[in-house]
Amino acid sequence: MKNFIEVGKTEEEQVEQIKKWIKENGMQIVAGVLIGLSAIWGLDAYKQYQYSQSVEARTNYLNLASSPINSYMYDELKASYADSGYTDQATLIMAKYAVDNKDYAKALEHLNSLTNSENEFVANIAKIRAANINLEMGNHKQALSLLETTNNSFSGLYNHAKGDVYVATNEIDLAKKHYQLALTQISKESELQSLITIKLNDLN
Repeated sequence: MKNFIEVGKTEEEQVEQIKKWIKENGMQIVAGVLIGLSAIWGLDAYKQYQYSQSVEARTNYLNLASSPINSYMYDELKASYADSGYTDQATLIMAKYAVDNKDYAKALEHLNSLTNSENEFVANIAKIRAANINLEMGNHKQALSLLETTNNSFSGLYNHAKGDVYVATNEIDLAKKHYQLALTQISKESELQSLITIKLNDLN
């Protein structure tokens, strides 16, 4: 598109230049405006679509949370809202439901699908719960392999779980070590403080 106007011209010359510029670039101006408006309308439509999807995913999640036996709602979440955070939360619910029904293999299937989640909270919770299930099943090596992690905000929970595994394998010194670490890493206001202290005292 040509420059709009050149400075240094007389008023009459500038008026004529403006008329000429509009004549030469009029269609480009109209097209630009239409493209701009289309982009705005398209963005609004996309935002409305996203909102609608979020509401539908949330509705399915809440229905599932109140009644996990209705697994078809979980299937719908996975099929239609796989990228929604509600789907990961629903998977945690289905894992708990499986544990409540002593279906540990199904629970591990659900949790293993989340251990590499981009959501740090979901991934860590899934690993710790999967480790606890493996401990319940007597799979001590598998439990410990899930609890291998660098220091992060979940370290206290990891060390607590490791302590439980080492109690089960009768490695008392290691159990004490990880319980003591957990006490320093978990918030002083957490109810886990009392539970871990009781477990530690039982080992002395």
